[in-house]
Amino acid sequence: MTAALRLPEPRPGSRILATGAYRPARVLTNDEVAGPIDSSDEWIRERSGIVERRWAATDETVADMAIAAASKAIASSGIAPEAISMVLVATITDSLQLPSVAALVADRLGAKNAACTDLAAACAGFCYGLGLADSLVRTASAEYVLVIGVEKLSDFVSPTDRGTAFIFGDGAGAVIVGPSDHPGIGPTIWGADGSQHDAIKATRTWIDFRDNPADTAPPTITMQGQAVFRWAIGEMTKVCHQALEAAGITVDDLAAFIPHQANMRITDAMVRALKLPEHVVVARDIEYTGNTSAASVPLAMDAVLASGKVASGGLALLIGFGAGLVYAAQVVELP
Repeated sequence: MTAALRLPEPRPGSRILATGAYRPARVLTNDEVAGPIDSSDEWIRERSGIVERRWAATDETVADMAIAAASKAIASSGIAPEAISMVLVATITDSLQLPSVAALVADRLGAKNAACTDLAAACAGFCYGLGLADSLVRTASAEYVLVIGVEKLSDFVSPTDRGTAFIFGDGAGAVIVGPSDHPGIGPTIWGADGSQHDAIKATRTWIDFRDNPADTAPPTITMQGQAVFRWAIGEMTKVCHQALEAAGITVDDLAAFIPHQANMRITDAMVRALKLPEHVVVARDIEYTGNTSAASVPLAMDAVLASGKVASGGLALLIGFGAGLVYAAQVVELP
């Protein structure tokens, strides 16, 4: 008879214990990005809701920003770095393809015993990481999980691309996920529509860049803005409803709505479609941070908590969506 495998005793739930954020010092105004794309501050504000964004210094790396945000989350959580079981880093903009950013971050933080891996789910990356962290903690496969969303998009944006030059910013957000005596992270609703993978993509491969030395333009991000806009408005509200239903709550139970900071018009459209009550605080971090892809949701969450408008224990609906086209959403109990 084959011996039966033994599994750890599952836990009743997991929760976010603390958050941390890092925003680079350099502030880039609309006037600074408008010239090369023949635009204006007024046009950019009208199209996106963005007033300014943060760009990292030339010598500032994705790992540097991730560590800055993670250090704050760890300090706020009160746990020791050595207690972290897993480091998950969501990013698509690390210029060093290997080793993983997570491994570098874990070493520099002192999380010597942590398993480490990076997630490439673009703007949905943090919510993917949160879903994985919840599963790891609830199944007792991990005690504490550090989830980081970090991007240095300024390295991969063409200053003359009218569709992207004004949108993206840099930054990092992090959370510590740990055990809970009740569910503090609801079921993750995630998926992808790979048929639209060309809607947001790199202009060329690194192999093409290597093999065509006469063409010195490196890969940059390009986006079919209208296609992404229609998809987000038409489909992501449905995903939000699924996440609420899976968590067993309604919009009336929410304290905050923290969507990916893609575009203020998308956020406004989702708020209307969800029919959010007036008491629900809506994250609008994009106004002064821009679209930071995988860093977007954790940065916005940290900003909502810092505002004091939402109390600890309040429920927030999170959703990330972007290149792939991929998406993930869940309801969480705020720390």
